[in-house]
Amino acid sequence: MPLFLDSIFSFVALSHFMVDVFNASRPVLLTYLGLTESQIALFSTIYIWASALTQPIFGWISDRAGPRWLAAGGVLWMTAFYSLALALPGNLGLGCLIVAALGSSAFHPVGAVQAALRGRDLMKGRETTSTSLFFTAGQMGHFIGPIAAGLILAALKIPGMYILPLISIPIGFSLMYQLKDNHPHPQPEKTVISKRNQAGWVFVVSLMVVAALQSWAQSNMVNLIPKYIKDLGQNATVYGSMAGLFMGGSALGNVIGGYYADRFPKRFVAALALLLSAFPIFIIGQVGWSGWLYILIPLAGSGTGAVHSIMVVLAQRVIPGGMALASGLILGFIFSAGALGLLYTGHLAELHGFPYVLTMTTGMALVASPLALLLKEG
Repeated sequence: MPLFLDSIFSFVALSHFMVDVFNASRPVLLTYLGLTESQIALFSTIYIWASALTQPIFGWISDRAGPRWLAAGGVLWMTAFYSLALALPGNLGLGCLIVAALGSSAFHPVGAVQAALRGRDLMKGRETTSTSLFFTAGQMGHFIGPIAAGLILAALKIPGMYILPLISIPIGFSLMYQLKDNHPHPQPEKTVISKRNQAGWVFVVSLMVVAALQSWAQSNMVNLIPKYIKDLGQNATVYGSMAGLFMGGSALGNVIGGYYADRFPKRFVAALALLLSAFPIFIIGQVGWSGWLYILIPLAGSGTGAVHSIMVVLAQRVIPGGMALASGLILGFIFSAGALGLLYTGHLAELHGFPYVLTMTTGMALVASPLALLLKEG
């Protein structure tokens, strides 16, 4: 059965798309509200940490209670508090936006496990491919979210943003129905436990460093590109589109990376993708406003995005505990590391300009690429 004809996978992927539409609209919304680079970076860091640091907790709960209420409840929770954030003024609304991030936190580890399990059952064990397709659905949300937010804000202003919660309500309830059996996550197999016990400190440290650098690079791009493009004189439609193009490229890279990682050693695929991402990132910082950005930005996204599902699948194999706990730990680490880095680079962007940050981001990719070669499996 083709994966997207499976109702559980389809609604898990659709829910991931909607959750990340909410997540990705945030930088455009904050830019529209007039926040500075440092304010955007600080708020985004708090938002991402609220989501990231709680993911292992939700993963641990779902390994014991099943996926239904955390997956569907996460979508509906996010819907409710995003709506409140649009309705309430000033810091109160921003606070509701941070609370909405807990819905994303509840959904992500459960969704990642469901995607991996469907790949094992329906695709003859090709869990990296199915996981990459799950994350691609989320990255398509990151692609559509900024573009939609830019268009809506330009045409309808803040009231128009209620379109997003209205779309997400039926998606959340549909996911609740699809997961009605609420099957608990399977316990790790003996071969998986053996791999976890054999994983050395070099592998674990390398995984953490590569994941952190990849996440930091992506956070720099997706959160600060809207402000950079705005400062170059472009309107909300253009800077929203640029953030969306980066994540659209990331979505495509995720599919390609997942496909090849099931056929070749994952470490080689990750190292090559990171190396190739460095070139467009560096050039973006040199050309200023140019039509070439419509090509360079998605190319940068495809290189960094190709690594994401590889990191998650490797972590599921070596981190002790249940699959959702492992997913929550690696996703929480990835998101929080990116957010911490963003807090620093937001300040650097104000001091030295975004091209300086892009040069530094190029260096991150070039450092992460050879380190990925240490991720030897088995």
